[in-house]
Amino acid sequence: MNKKIMQTLEFDKIKKALLNYTASELGRAEVETMSPSTELAEVQQWQEETEDGAKLLRLKGGMPIPKLQNIKPHLKRLEIGAMLNGLEIAQIGKVLRTTTEVTRFFDDLAETGVELFRLYELVAKLITLPSLNQLIREAIDEDGRVMDDASPALKGIRTGMKRSESNIREKLDSLVRGKNAQYLSDALVTMRNDRYVIPVKAEYRSHFGGVVHDQSSTGQTLFIEPQSVVDLNNKLRQLQIEERQEIDRILAELSNEIAPYGNEILLNMVLLGQLDFIGAKASYGKSIQATRPLVSEVNDVRFNQARHPLLDQHMAVANDITIGGDYQAVVITGPNTGGKTITLKTLGLLQLMGQSGLQLPVAEESQMGIFTEIFADIGDEQSIEQSLSTFSSHMTNIVSILDRIDDQSLVLFDELGAGTDPQEGAALAIAILDKVGGIGSYVMATTHYPELKAYGYNRPGTINASMEFDVETLSPTYRLLIGVPGRSNAFEISKRLGLAEDVISAARNLIDGESQNLNEMIADLENRRKMTEMEYHEVRQYIQESEELHRDLTTAVEQFFGEREELMKKAREKANRVVEEAEEEANQIVTNLRKMQLTGQFEGGIKEHELIDAKSKLANLHHEETLTKNKVLKKAKAKQTFKVGDEVLVASYGQRGILMEKSDKTNWLVQLGILKMKIRESDMTLVQPEKEPKRQVVAAVRSSNNSHVSTQLDLRGERYESALSELDQYLDAALLAGYPQVTIVHGKGTGALRQGVNEALKKHRSVQKYEMAPQNQGGNGATIVYFK
Repeated sequence: MNKKIMQTLEFDKIKKALLNYTASELGRAEVETMSPSTELAEVQQWQEETEDGAKLLRLKGGMPIPKLQNIKPHLKRLEIGAMLNGLEIAQIGKVLRTTTEVTRFFDDLAETGVELFRLYELVAKLITLPSLNQLIREAIDEDGRVMDDASPALKGIRTGMKRSESNIREKLDSLVRGKNAQYLSDALVTMRNDRYVIPVKAEYRSHFGGVVHDQSSTGQTLFIEPQSVVDLNNKLRQLQIEERQEIDRILAELSNEIAPYGNEILLNMVLLGQLDFIGAKASYGKSIQATRPLVSEVNDVRFNQARHPLLDQHMAVANDITIGGDYQAVVITGPNTGGKTITLKTLGLLQLMGQSGLQLPVAEESQMGIFTEIFADIGDEQSIEQSLSTFSSHMTNIVSILDRIDDQSLVLFDELGAGTDPQEGAALAIAILDKVGGIGSYVMATTHYPELKAYGYNRPGTINASMEFDVETLSPTYRLLIGVPGRSNAFEISKRLGLAEDVISAARNLIDGESQNLNEMIADLENRRKMTEMEYHEVRQYIQESEELHRDLTTAVEQFFGEREELMKKAREKANRVVEEAEEEANQIVTNLRKMQLTGQFEGGIKEHELIDAKSKLANLHHEETLTKNKVLKKAKAKQTFKVGDEVLVASYGQRGILMEKSDKTNWLVQLGILKMKIRESDMTLVQPEKEPKRQVVAAVRSSNNSHVSTQLDLRGERYESALSELDQYLDAALLAGYPQVTIVHGKGTGALRQGVNEALKKHRSVQKYEMAPQNQGGNGATIVYFK
């Protein structure tokens, strides 16, 4: 990435904010060298690492990485055989301790089943050195002081030093108290040149004897080591020398122990720096309420509810910013201070952050691209030193940009073509956008020129956008509206501020018709957008209610069928018991009859086949309960008896139809509009025929100029048969409304619906002609119909 874009979009401020979340010198060094990558695999890896850091921040409050110093210079000195001091060894020991703690932390995570993308692999490279770590911990404290227990000799020396210091203090305390106090400037014991002394008035310098080590600035006080403590001070000094020698020996020994592990310790330091950097990215992301973006390989950028990261996240207006996919260029219009420039900067800065592995202040499921370069011409770059005007400065920058862009570049133009004659500036702006489009770069530009509004409407791969302005409050809302060009609000604002109506009318008459038509078109688009937005929210509410109702009905149906099946089962069991009892009784009767026949009780006798037939009839009583005697069901069934000519409601299509003829036992041929379909009886319900509308009502509908019928019918997403039926009804309604022409939106898709629409139009007696819509009105996805 070019360095200028980093300055223009203030990427350094992001890095400065990120520094506040680092704990180590190496982590800070990682932040300082952080820059966007243009490699997809690398960006994906960085984003996964940051997501791991964010997960650990949520689950564990972050990684256990304390404040660490850069120990690379220490290790370099060890390579050349130098001895490290206590502080340097302590810093190395802290790295070793942190390595052990981090390794244990991630081992515990793995045992609890926490899944991570990258950090387990990174931590596996850490090398723990427990023996060396223990050796340093026993000899050096965290401040770099060699501890008493580092060696027996050092402990003995320091014990002797404490005893000597105690003797010296006792001796001097006896001198500064009592009658000798009159010879002193102050009754205290102090030190000069590492030796204990007392402050003596200059005129009594010979009273205590000994050595003068210092004097006050006025010369009135001398700091004297009395003769009586010289020997004691000499002994203490000797012990101090021995202590220094023993410390040097211990440090040299520890340095020799550390030296063979220089590479391992350096690797640990680098890895801990990376972990610190990852944790800092996660913490910064949390502070700006960031989420992980998806990464598009084809630069289809969709930042949903995006906020500029350097603004107050509670005050910033969130906007949906999109570029790529169907639109390679976005032209933003709108009033000054409306937020156009901040929108450009938000897009560019979020891309730089995302390509650097940072999470973004956007909604979930947002998507970033991978651009090889990002260029921007933003703000007033007038150069006094170069004697360039604002326009010349911008043109110089734009020329440089055009020489360097390719089909993977993102270009941001602020007030493109401004600073010169409006007509020439607009022409230059259009030519520059065409040049960028020809190269294939992605471009977002802001402008005031009305010509660019038409450019955004007519050019393929280009879309208009604007910053919303509230005329009622005379203030911008800072909301980005994709698909709607901005319009001048000068007349409305002037009217609200009290400018006379005749002055405003005169001004309206002075502007050309084309500009007025453009403003009217924009106003109409804004009204349609607001209506569509309201309808969308209503539809969403209806869908939500429908889903809830569907869930309730599904539950109710399941309960109904479950209960019905249970009742039927009980009824069958009861009926079978009754029949079994009847069979037993009948068998007994038949047995008795046969006995009577054999004993000759009946003269004519009873034939055997008659007995068998009677028994079979009795056995046939054992069947499932049909509930034929249920009067309620009989009545409902009689009401549901269908006959030719009946009007029915077909549940699966939600359409009324006429019964034409019965196809078989369970199906009827039904006339649905212009279609005849075979429908199951169970899918139909008898309905009362609709009353014929009165003629005077029809006439009123025909003559009404305020018909509620739209001039456009949208059939996308409809079933084929349902769409054609709806088309037939719509054409009749449009004819009644007196429309000379209408638009049928059928979409592109497989072409089947378009073909069906054309066939239906061809046969309709009131259609004069029909043709494919212009490209800017839908192309072959819509058909314009002209009536006779």
